[in-house]
Amino acid sequence: MSTEPTAPRSPAEPGPGVGESLTDAGAPLLSRRSFFTKLSLGLAGFGAAITGLPIVGFLLAPLFGKPPQQWQSVGAINDFAVGETKLVTFEDPSPLPWAGVTARTSAWVRRENEAEFVAFAINCTHLGCPVRWLSDANIFMCPCHGGVFYQDGRVAAGPPPRPLFRYETRVQGDQLELLTGELPITG
Repeated sequence: MSTEPTAPRSPAEPGPGVGESLTDAGAPLLSRRSFFTKLSLGLAGFGAAITGLPIVGFLLAPLFGKPPQQWQSVGAINDFAVGETKLVTFEDPSPLPWAGVTARTSAWVRRENEAEFVAFAINCTHLGCPVRWLSDANIFMCPCHGGVFYQDGRVAAGPPPRPLFRYETRVQGDQLELLTGELPITG
């Protein structure tokens, strides 16, 4: 170790610059500003990818076809009294694998006579809110925007543009079945 004083550098002599250390004068280190710039750009790109995946899935969904239609049992025919409208629940035939309890949906079923059943989708044709059956008034009522439907599903009042959608029904043995699948809630 020498105790001789070092001579000051001349301006033409290269020395360590901003972001360089005295021991690593040949290779510049990453500055704090460029590190945070790269980190911000990486996080923004990751966030854009996470946000864009559902949008891409929505746009590509029509390429994979419509969800399957299938007959589902909703109860024994003796569970439905003639003239009574009853809420039934069943499994949506096209749920996402992680849907859990939200994969269950409902329909309103009325037994017209001994052999004839009518089943209405639970969703209002305005914006898809679930309608309620008011047995005292013999109407379906949408609580969201005041849509009202007669007992046969026709629009009585409010903003709904069309009658309630219907499911096909059939009797298999002593069970009532609905043909479930995608309902055209909009359009």
